[in-house]
Amino acid sequence: HLLLFLLFVGPFNCFASYSRATELFYSLNEGLPAGVLIGSLARDLQLPTAGGQHPVAPRPPLSFTLASHGLGGQYVQLDNRSGELHTSAVEIDREALCVESSGATIFGSSAVSSSSPSSEPCLLLLDVLVLPQEYFRLVKVKIAIRDVNDNAPRFPVPHIHLSVPENAPVNTRLAIEHPALDPDMGTNGVQTYRLRDNYGVFTLDVEENESGERTPYLIVMGALDRETQEEYVTVIIAEDGGTPPLVGSATLTIGISDINDNCPQFNDSQLNVTLYGNSSLGTHVATVHAVDMDLGSNAQVTYSYSQKVHQPSRDLFHLNESTGAITLSTKVDGDTPKLHRLIILGNGPGCIPAVITVVVTIIKVMMRPPEVVPRFIANEVEGVVYLKELEPINTPIAFFTIKDPDEKYKVSCYLDGDGPFRLSPYKPYSNEYLLETIKPLDFETQQLYEISVVAWNSEGFRVNKVIKVQVLDDNDNSPVFSEQLIELSIEENNVPNAFLTKLHATDADSGERGQVSYFLGPDAPSYFALDKTTGVLTVSTQLDREEKEKYRYTVKAVDSGFPPRESIATVAITVLDKNDNSPRFINKDFSFFVPENFPGFGEIGVISVTDADAGQNGWVALSVLNGSDIFVIDTGKGVLRAKVSLDREQQSSYVLWIEAVDGGDPALSSTAKITILLLDINDNPPLVLFPQSNMSYLLVLPSTLPGSPITEVYAVDKDTGMNAVIAYSIIGRRGPRPESFRIDPKTGNITLEESLMQNDYGLYRLLVKVSDHGYPEPLHSTVMVNLFVNDTVSNESYIESLLRKEPDISIEEKQPQISVEPTHKKMESASCMPTLVALSIISLGSIALVTGMGIYICLRKGKRHHRADENLEVQIPLNGRINLHMLEKKPVEISNI
Repeated sequence: HLLLFLLFVGPFNCFASYSRATELFYSLNEGLPAGVLIGSLARDLQLPTAGGQHPVAPRPPLSFTLASHGLGGQYVQLDNRSGELHTSAVEIDREALCVESSGATIFGSSAVSSSSPSSEPCLLLLDVLVLPQEYFRLVKVKIAIRDVNDNAPRFPVPHIHLSVPENAPVNTRLAIEHPALDPDMGTNGVQTYRLRDNYGVFTLDVEENESGERTPYLIVMGALDRETQEEYVTVIIAEDGGTPPLVGSATLTIGISDINDNCPQFNDSQLNVTLYGNSSLGTHVATVHAVDMDLGSNAQVTYSYSQKVHQPSRDLFHLNESTGAITLSTKVDGDTPKLHRLIILGNGPGCIPAVITVVVTIIKVMMRPPEVVPRFIANEVEGVVYLKELEPINTPIAFFTIKDPDEKYKVSCYLDGDGPFRLSPYKPYSNEYLLETIKPLDFETQQLYEISVVAWNSEGFRVNKVIKVQVLDDNDNSPVFSEQLIELSIEENNVPNAFLTKLHATDADSGERGQVSYFLGPDAPSYFALDKTTGVLTVSTQLDREEKEKYRYTVKAVDSGFPPRESIATVAITVLDKNDNSPRFINKDFSFFVPENFPGFGEIGVISVTDADAGQNGWVALSVLNGSDIFVIDTGKGVLRAKVSLDREQQSSYVLWIEAVDGGDPALSSTAKITILLLDINDNPPLVLFPQSNMSYLLVLPSTLPGSPITEVYAVDKDTGMNAVIAYSIIGRRGPRPESFRIDPKTGNITLEESLMQNDYGLYRLLVKVSDHGYPEPLHSTVMVNLFVNDTVSNESYIESLLRKEPDISIEEKQPQISVEPTHKKMESASCMPTLVALSIISLGSIALVTGMGIYICLRKGKRHHRADENLEVQIPLNGRINLHMLEKKPVEISNI
């Protein structure tokens, strides 16, 4: 029964497990770094931990997997084993995710939901699968993104313009159409607005609508008057509610719009004028002008006669409604009244008219005035004469005929007004006058002249004929540069198309003749450009001061006249230095050969270094990076010196690193390798290593055969080359027959030359000179070689007493004959003749020597007993005395041999 029950219930349990779905809700701030724990799914779902035991079978480990990697999956990392959910390296920005301003916006790896269990408006929705099969479930994870104050308010436009009518009453509210925007939400959004300067007449208020949007309103707090101040410029500041609060600002321009609150006004209430009765039609009588302080159409003023003005006066004087000019419209005759009161109204829109009275008094004339009849020679249009400025002197302008219509009075005339003109009688006619120029006209000096030809008769009646002379411009002026020498400077390594300057030339001519164009001269390099219209001078490439420091070329300014005129200026450009070049050594490796024992602070060599930069950037300071305790370098001259004398035997070469640093900011540097090789000089005499003492001696048996080696003198020299080649020689002898011993000049081996006789027993003292081949002066050392010829040594103390005595030894200054063969090859004689001669001489010498030795032996036998003691004391008279202790270089006390 139990088996049947399990078989029946088991499938349903499995089905229930598959059908379970769970929802988890988390929240976190936006902008958190990677690795922040959001939540633990295993803990929050109360799932069994890995390794737990099922009553029936072992439990496999849990596995957590995102159902799909959608938009939400990139912001989180899910641990597949522990189920811990962390933030990923992709930072969560709530404003970027939730672009909608209202309602919950949900991003996830599955379908978008429109509801949220939290009031947060921005959610990430994830689907997580929990495995294995017996724990399978689909977990809906919702992550609410909390807003932080990471955005400052920002106005959509930098300048806000608002118009307020000048008659706006106090407490008038005007909405500002461009409120500030803040992507943050809630209290982190825009909360308040304020004005930096309210001028005492404005303030701000904020209204919030049903959707939570806040709109600023400008409130008028005082009276406005456009005629007093037509514009207010201030700064509007928006502030959010974050901690600390963030602000944004924009320029607010408040324009005061005009209303028709001003009416026209005349400066005077009455104007008095007189008019001659013989005035011609169109004669200007007077002009009235009223002022309205308003703008535009509100300031338009029209003029009209008051209804009080009689019709005859209206007919006699014409009033221009726009300009207020009054002119004579009909002829004055005998019936015309002498006095006219013209009441004129200045009318503005919606205003009470302003009033001015013009009183015109007409003076009646009984005679007819003189007549002035012009006949123009020059071009004349409507009373204006046009003359070119290049017209020559005495250019005729017009003939004037002067006459009296009644032919009763004498009429004269003259020219009234300033200008280079002359009115003179044209003979032979009595009433003809010629108007002409007396100087060249210059348009640039004066363009318009107004002159009058005045005629008067004998009764004093005058008539004026006004003539306007308009001077026409001609291309008589060349462009003029503001500076003939344009000095510029620019730092090297400039950006391409860098601005240099803006050329400016003026042309006094008018119109096209005064329009100036700019061009580079033919000597200008191709990488300079000059804008034809604006005169902006640029350089299209980077300049290198080290390649070229100064540029000098010409520029032209050309006008548009015909023919065109031009002027030339010079542009001088100095390229300023930048520290873009490191110091450069002439060699990367320097080698100097210096003799050892070179005096301290003597000049070893000169380190040559250059820097292509200029000024302080090109100043170079040298320093020794290593070995500064021994070597020093002169920064200014680059002279390398040693502080102390150098000894090759201690160190034969030195490798230094020299650094060159320029004076730029930041400084640039370079290094060079210096090798100093010490040349050997003969400053070390040979050092005798054996024998080690002048007091040592060697026993020589009488039976020693001739040619046998007895001992050797061994010496070394610390110098090198020829300074270390050593030669050995015996320079002093003492003993019974001291010439019995010989030393090899090369090896220092001492050999027995002759057989020792019985009377040759005794102490032999050989003074050996060890000399090098140094240049210019060889150095040497000496050592005393003591040889005791006897069968045995029976009394050592006696021998030692003899050694302590300083013998008188004559010095033989005979240089050792030794050949130095650097290549270690023997030189062969080219001929056998010298050898044969030498052998003959040796044979004869040997015969003589044998004969002499026989005689010598016979003579010595009788005196053997008397000389025995003398031989043991080694008292051989010497020609010179020598201090053996002074000849030793370093005497070493050792035991006797």
